[in-house]
Amino acid sequence: MTLDHLVLMPEVDARRALASQAVVLRVLAPVGHYAGRGTLRVLRVRPHDEVVELVCGYEAYEPFA
Repeated sequence: MTLDHLVLMPEVDARRALASQAVVLRVLAPVGHYAGRGTLRVLRVRPHDEVVELVCGYEAYEPFA
């Protein structure tokens, strides 16, 4: 099983698949005041020594009024 299968998977499912490993989670967001909408998905997976870094983003962003 490779880490590539995690790309575009919902973040909660990816963390569940990596339950036996240490995970660093980073969430991308646009500059300004926005709320994430939809599912938080894995955009990039990077193995680093003993941890796996997940870079995630929401399906859409909506500006705060």
